[in-house]
Amino acid sequence: MKKKVFSLALIAALCLALLAGCGSKKTTIKVGATPAPHAEVLEVVKDILAKKNITLEIVEFDDYIVPNTAVEEGELLANYFQHITYMNSFNEENGTHLVSVGAIHYEPFGIYAGKTASLDALADGAKIAVPNDTTNEARALLLLEQEGLLKLREGAGITATKDDIVENPHNFDIVELEAKLLTTTLQDVDIAVINGNYAIGAGLKIADALAIEAADGTAGVAYANVLTVKAGNENDANVKALLEALQSQEVKDFMEKTYNGAVVPVF
Repeated sequence: MKKKVFSLALIAALCLALLAGCGSKKTTIKVGATPAPHAEVLEVVKDILAKKNITLEIVEFDDYIVPNTAVEEGELLANYFQHITYMNSFNEENGTHLVSVGAIHYEPFGIYAGKTASLDALADGAKIAVPNDTTNEARALLLLEQEGLLKLREGAGITATKDDIVENPHNFDIVELEAKLLTTTLQDVDIAVINGNYAIGAGLKIADALAIEAADGTAGVAYANVLTVKAGNENDANVKALLEALQSQEVKDFMEKTYNGAVVPVF
């Protein structure tokens, strides 16, 4: 009888131990991203978080608006697709409450050849495509100025628009397009200044760019890509785990090995 009681007690203890193990909390978090390089980087993060019982669901977007409104409305815990300057501008224009919890990487903007193979070969009136959103248009114009193709009003900086062009001796036609259309319309313009993520997604290599931003200039700081959440969620345990994973050595090694200078870790 005693042996039977002992056996039952042992079984009960084992069951409790199993239940305790099974009871370790597993969490699923949703994070928005554009396909390349952000969603690709998050695939590396997914494996890191899985070891912490956190399931990462990556929700891909091909625009720059919905992933922000989804975070603002609580449909996503975070997003990873934009630089800090764009995020701040988005808040100002839309009354949202987005904040950065950490900088992850920097993507040099590049000028890519369309109908014209080099900057020296640009004819008067050549069409130059740039992104049409406020912060990225300014970034493109600054790169064109860096290369001596035009001159901007002094002090225009990271808020520059076409109206701030004070010298355009070759009457270049600055064509404003939605950022995601720049690669698909490249053959229709002479050159285009293209966001890093869309360039990567279209198979354009930074090594083939006619010119890129100087990493030690304004761009490296003003356009660092960040992990974004809604204000108030900065100290959420899952957000902290996500940031730690994004700023891990595994992610740094992946960026350096995979993108050949098109994605530069900043942590």
